[in-house]
Amino acid sequence: MENQLTTGNVGKSVLQFSLPFFFSYFLQTLYGMADLFIIGQFNGTDSTTAVSIGSQVMHMLTVMMVGLAIGGTVTIGQETGAGNRKQTSLAIGNTVTLFMLLSIVITLCLLFSTKAIVSVMSTPKEAVSGTIAYLTICFCGIPFITAYNIISSIFRGIGDSKSPMYFIAVACIANIALDFLFIGGMKLGPAGAALGTTLSQTISVVVSWIVIKKRKMVSVSKTDFKPDKQTIKRILKVGIPIALQDGFIQIAFIVITVFANLRGLNDAAAVGIVEKVIGILFLVPSSMMQSVSALSAQNIGAGKHDRARKVLFYAVALCVTWGILATIVMLFQAESFVALFTHDNAVIRLGGAYMRGYVWDCILAGIHFSFTGYFCAYGLSGLSFMHNSISILCARIPLSYIASIYFKDTLFPMGLASPAGSLVSVIICIGIFLAFKRKRESAPVK
Repeated sequence: MENQLTTGNVGKSVLQFSLPFFFSYFLQTLYGMADLFIIGQFNGTDSTTAVSIGSQVMHMLTVMMVGLAIGGTVTIGQETGAGNRKQTSLAIGNTVTLFMLLSIVITLCLLFSTKAIVSVMSTPKEAVSGTIAYLTICFCGIPFITAYNIISSIFRGIGDSKSPMYFIAVACIANIALDFLFIGGMKLGPAGAALGTTLSQTISVVVSWIVIKKRKMVSVSKTDFKPDKQTIKRILKVGIPIALQDGFIQIAFIVITVFANLRGLNDAAAVGIVEKVIGILFLVPSSMMQSVSALSAQNIGAGKHDRARKVLFYAVALCVTWGILATIVMLFQAESFVALFTHDNAVIRLGGAYMRGYVWDCILAGIHFSFTGYFCAYGLSGLSFMHNSISILCARIPLSYIASIYFKDTLFPMGLASPAGSLVSVIICIGIFLAFKRKRESAPVK
């Protein structure tokens, strides 16, 4: 694998390596969109808004859990790579223990805070009961969501990145089928969407556990589940910074959702729908970020810094090309995509306007996502947190607030706040890259 990534055509390597990431992200996004799409076919705007708000809260929790799980993946991977079977088993056992204890504590805390969370989100009154029902059921399923992320971290840690993708596919198919049953057949509304999500995760966990038992992939004894201070410290040292960064980004999106919710039911539904569609469009930038990080890291390790930069430039070119195409399509067909999720003409009109402002972010986000992957390859992941924080606090949130106050009849200016934030990130990233390049070129050759 290393020779394939450090030699040959750079553009081809970037494209081929990014495809598995793209497919995995696509399945994850499709899984999240299923609830919103199906609820829009059988229920009104109030239910669509309830699922939209509830799924955003759950997405934030899931993203932070995935960030923490990376700590387990890295720890397991390091011990696997070193050939330390005993330490590998200890890392696996402690990952399971840590995350299951966390899931129980988080579940209990969230169940007692459900109404407060719905209130903080400024949920429109028509959607309050549906949002509470959705979140209550999903919160009960947190142990299963956690279990899935534990299993995925174990597979990736021992070098198998394909199996988690298959488990996501199982969950996605099950979720769609169960949504049609609970929402369309049994008319359970937002509660049915939550049941579909929770049960599909459970099915995925069962399938993945069967695979583990059948393959006899890992050998873990009871003593490996006993908390080991050093092992848990290693897991958290890697996982906590990533979880906090991802959580902060999601909080920013939730704050923007709150601004939309304060404007009323139709605005809230429109913003929620567009966020889901944008999630699909952002699959390419997200895939490129992961690909640049992995490809550049191997080339940097091989001393091929020029090739690592070429990886970055090819990724930026691919992202910009994709972003331009996505922008052109949405400028002319925004309402058609929003209409896939709702039949309400007011929501379709507002969503179309919001999309036309937001879609420019597909170009700009692809650029700073690629730079983020490049910086991470050099071990400078803190730069990602820095530029994202600056863009969120100085542009994304304040501009969204101003637009929500002064432009009451359209969501277009509010949509422009996101690309404005990304523009700030792009400027910072380019500045850091040029300074970093000059520093390397001026450093004495050893």
